[in-house]
Amino acid sequence: MVRLQRRKLLASCLCMTATVFLLATLQVVVELGKFERKKFKNSHLQDGHNTVEEGSNRLNVFLKKEALTLNGKKKLEVGDHPIMLWWSPLTGETGRLGQCGADACFFTINRTYLHHPMTKAFLFYGTDFNIDSLPLPRKAYHDWALFHEESPKNNYKLFHEPVITLFNHTATFSRHSHLPLTTQYLEGVGALKSLKYLVPLKSKNILRKRLAPLVYVQSDCDPPSDRDSYVRELMAYIEVDSYGECLRNKDLPQQLKNPSSMDADGFYRIIAQYKFILAFENAVCDDYITEKFWRPLKLGVVPVYYGAPSITDWLPSNRSAILVSEFAHPRDLASYIKRLDYDDRLYEAYIEWKLKGEISNQQLLAALRERKWGVQDITQDNYIDAFECMVCSKVWDNIRLREKGLPPRRWKAEGTHLSCPAPTMFAFSTASRCPHCPLAPRGNSLREMWIASFQQSRKEAQALSVTKPVTCLVASREERPKGMKLSWCDNLIHASVHFAQVVLEIRSFCCYRRLNLGPCSWQPGAYAAELSPWPTLGLFSRIFRTVQ
Repeated sequence: MVRLQRRKLLASCLCMTATVFLLATLQVVVELGKFERKKFKNSHLQDGHNTVEEGSNRLNVFLKKEALTLNGKKKLEVGDHPIMLWWSPLTGETGRLGQCGADACFFTINRTYLHHPMTKAFLFYGTDFNIDSLPLPRKAYHDWALFHEESPKNNYKLFHEPVITLFNHTATFSRHSHLPLTTQYLEGVGALKSLKYLVPLKSKNILRKRLAPLVYVQSDCDPPSDRDSYVRELMAYIEVDSYGECLRNKDLPQQLKNPSSMDADGFYRIIAQYKFILAFENAVCDDYITEKFWRPLKLGVVPVYYGAPSITDWLPSNRSAILVSEFAHPRDLASYIKRLDYDDRLYEAYIEWKLKGEISNQQLLAALRERKWGVQDITQDNYIDAFECMVCSKVWDNIRLREKGLPPRRWKAEGTHLSCPAPTMFAFSTASRCPHCPLAPRGNSLREMWIASFQQSRKEAQALSVTKPVTCLVASREERPKGMKLSWCDNLIHASVHFAQVVLEIRSFCCYRRLNLGPCSWQPGAYAAELSPWPTLGLFSRIFRTVQ
């Protein structure tokens, strides 16, 4: 009997302690909420200008089509035009009325339009996408569109399904995206067929007396593809002239040492003298194909390619490149290249398509013919314009459906729109016995960092997929102060800093369920523990009931 009473007393104490803890936490949250409201009033109008200077110069290389522009002296009225708000200040345009066929939209990077009733879509540049800074709350009629033509190393979070599927529209290097950018580095068929830089084979054979058969030009060392490790091993079996910062053993002329000179006529003429070039991407992803592949084809040099597993779908002809993936070891690849180097007949088979101007790949021809944008072509829109107009047109389609009393159409990105496997590292040992080969880096290197970065991004994405998207009850979408940046979930996180044991749980519950969106991100290593269903998670679930 005494034991039973003790148990009841202990249970009562635990309940009282939990109640006091929750009341104290909620009180702190309320105070934080009041503070944030005051802070927000003074700061929210500046949000759209904090990073404008940082991104305003990014698009100088693009030739923009004519448009009405908003500046400090002349005000451009939005009127009835849907607003497309660039949440990433990619274009640097504070206001522009862009014409997309029969439709027109107002494009801007000014975040003061966040809660404007005509704001219909938010445009994101993948490299700048940050889950800590998003246009919240996300309303049902807000479309999110992603433009990301870059390598996964720029932002690994996007390459996991729970994150990529947050977007309604995509423009990525994948052929499966809504606006494929796979051929973004290729001007057109004419560039491939051009003989402007082609050096005759007889001249290349003479140049071989002072040049290696292979050339390598890279200054972005130890990327996720671990290409430098492969090339370092390859150097043990065949001579390679390396001009870049990575594994350099040969110098370019002083005027061509700047990375911006890689599209200069002088650089092209140096590279065109070689028979083969190591065309290694910085990441291994389907359809991620850069100038490293297209450039040698334009110059009449045979690319020795490592990168997109899907590269065979984009070759000008069946025999136009040597694929590293077809060789078990670098020594096998070296033997094959030496064989082609000594046999003109075998080598010419790889440039026959170029000499005849015949491109047999119908998929490549169709992709170039059907794309709605051009590369360095003033008669066509660039791919930024095409992306903006794609989103603008989709928004107008839904406006017209609503006017007819019909439900709007919902688009959603799929995992195939941006997908890459985890980075891996090569493990070679032979190069260490090569006296003239560059030494491998000792200890940890960037290549090991990429693996850890990918794993961390996958954990965060998996945490996002644990539950259905829901909304914090404490302040629903419409009850929230207009433009309020910090939700109650954020306030709970801040209030819980004194309760170290539960901070991660609060974060996992609130951040990954707030505002029908996704996770708050944190720096790797900020929390020692990983997300897990802690015992008290059910208690918070019952307290903060959520609604769709």
